[in-house]
Amino acid sequence: MNSSPTRPSRSPIATAWLVVVLLMPVALLNYLDRQMLATMKSSVMADIPSIETSANWGFMLGQFKWVYAFLSPVGGIVADRLGRKLTICSSLFAWSLITWWTGQVETYSQLLWARSFMGISEAFYIPAALALIADFHTGPTRSRAIGMHQMAIYLGQIVGGFGGYAADDPTLGWRGTFALCGIAGIVYTVPLALLLPRALGVGSVKSEETGLPKASWTKLFVNSSFILLVLYFTLPALSAWIVRDWMPTILKDKFEIGQGIAGVSATLYWQIGAIVGALIGGFSADKLMRWTIRGRIYASAFGMMLLIPALFGVGNAPTLFIAVAFLVLFGLGWGIFDTNNMPILCQIVPPGLRATGYGIMNLVSISCGAIADWTFGILKDYNSPLNNIFAVYAAFAAISVVLVLLIRPNPSLKDSQAA
Repeated sequence: MNSSPTRPSRSPIATAWLVVVLLMPVALLNYLDRQMLATMKSSVMADIPSIETSANWGFMLGQFKWVYAFLSPVGGIVADRLGRKLTICSSLFAWSLITWWTGQVETYSQLLWARSFMGISEAFYIPAALALIADFHTGPTRSRAIGMHQMAIYLGQIVGGFGGYAADDPTLGWRGTFALCGIAGIVYTVPLALLLPRALGVGSVKSEETGLPKASWTKLFVNSSFILLVLYFTLPALSAWIVRDWMPTILKDKFEIGQGIAGVSATLYWQIGAIVGALIGGFSADKLMRWTIRGRIYASAFGMMLLIPALFGVGNAPTLFIAVAFLVLFGLGWGIFDTNNMPILCQIVPPGLRATGYGIMNLVSISCGAIADWTFGILKDYNSPLNNIFAVYAAFAAISVVLVLLIRPNPSLKDSQAA
């Protein structure tokens, strides 16, 4: 008889929520490190005069997205094949080191390289993290779990919104802020590697489930619902990238306010709306799944409908207060939409293709977002009317509502079934 004491194992529910709790700080840093640069535009351009124009600034913002986008499918394949945990921890350490280095650059060329390496390192995180959460959280809690992770992303953007104040601080500045954030990420890698659970059976799934990279892409691209989800994921993201990257500058120039208040106004309030939206979207989608297999789709479509008036309003707002009010509405709709993308993906592709599928979604969405960043900088140099630009984005949101309603969940996938 073996009488050696055994340590009681953690319950499956506790382990599932531990994954979410441990990944939330990583998600916060992931978006803080990329967001705060947009709110520091005046300080960075003054310190690095070789940037010169808004078009160059937009190209630099887009450079991150191009690299991030094209490496996202690779990150998904690595996570599906080699394991979510290793991918996540390695990504955090690498991008944190690059965040620290960003604070040391002296020229526009060096800044472009820093953003390129940031794109490489961060591309491996989101597909792996969302897939790991989905591995541990089955249907009844999946949208809420993903929603909590997305809330941390929104918090990262909120904190990043104060970057203008940090950049204006003479004792810290934009360089010191990047250095501190980089060090924080490097330090957090240690407890994350020690405590993050490893998903059993994931990362070493059978070849018939994932196949070679080429086979994985083939399986996904013959899935009509996956194609619809990619388009649905992409069209509204064009406006979201402009809101994230350009809204501080838009508000600063349009309403003639300082860099600090513009950064806060452009990020804090709509991200609070997104946090509320993530809570509503996660809870309502999980509840609707008790009644219909299309519960997550209906919840997401409702969130997308809110983006239509929000984008029209932002483009035509006569005062800062009204602009912020419509940004809050945008955030509310975005949170509902964003929370349900991975859960919907889980209803149309098998577990071994989740990270790869999300990586492909990122490839299309973010590469288009890079074009949006660059073209918006050009349009801004030519003083194009904001209301016309945002009217186009509102039309994209209207098209997206139709697209998501055309998606058909696969009843043969256990996770797609109504509870």
